[in-house]
Amino acid sequence: MIKSMTAYARAENQAGPFTVRVEVRSYNSRHLDVALKLTHGFESLEERIKGTIADTVARGRVDIRVRIQDESEAGTGFEANLPRARAYFEALNALNESLGLAGPITIESVLAAGSMIQAVEAEKDVDAVWSQLEPCLKTAMADLDAMRRVEGENMAGDFRQRMDAIEAMLEEIGTQAAGLPQMYRQRLEERIEALTHGIVEIDQTRIAQEAALLADRGDISEEIVRARSHIQQFRALMADDTPAGRPLNFLLQEFNREFNTMGSKSGKAAMSHTIVAVKSELEKLREQVQNVE
Repeated sequence: MIKSMTAYARAENQAGPFTVRVEVRSYNSRHLDVALKLTHGFESLEERIKGTIADTVARGRVDIRVRIQDESEAGTGFEANLPRARAYFEALNALNESLGLAGPITIESVLAAGSMIQAVEAEKDVDAVWSQLEPCLKTAMADLDAMRRVEGENMAGDFRQRMDAIEAMLEEIGTQAAGLPQMYRQRLEERIEALTHGIVEIDQTRIAQEAALLADRGDISEEIVRARSHIQQFRALMADDTPAGRPLNFLLQEFNREFNTMGSKSGKAAMSHTIVAVKSELEKLREQVQNVE
């Protein structure tokens, strides 16, 4: 199955005192690489989140932001810095006495020094949060996967057209290669005629042997057979349910190897032009396969 590695999704879930928001993006990458930004205090949920992502995504970089708001009373707490407050109060009293000032020292005066009241991080009920976060995360991942499938199907349509074009050009190359022995024989005769000016009688048996030798060196029948097999494998991988990106990339390398060999053996300009056209299609496929999971 062809899935793209680029997609975006978001989801939100609110129940009771908890509000969770999930925003996820995926990009090209050779391996599964998860970059998680999680609200402070809920770091213990990291492995659960990454495990849920791995259930959906096999390959690619995944940037995910998880925001958790806990509006319960247990989620918010403060405490007074009593040692600091007492020390500051005593310092104010000493200042009043030293300067002969009268008047009470108010709480506002003490608080004006700052850092008298501090937020306290209460113990998080991660299981309660996870019960809200898990369905939200699964919804976001399902939407992400759906987007990857849609884009993947569009890519698959393009792949099919290019494979059909490559298959047609491969058949054309096979037809052109069938006439190579006769072409080599004709070239030999023309060269000998040009060199001898018809003075020396041409030995047709010898000509046939030399032409056969050249044709054997330029034989591309094996490369054509393997290229046809690669086309079948490419289509089979596209139809398979497993991630196809890596095997398709490897297969395209094998395609290039076969057509490079054909190009080095090519004895016809028309055949060379066809091989160049095939390699152009293969390069376009290679660029797109980099985005396949």
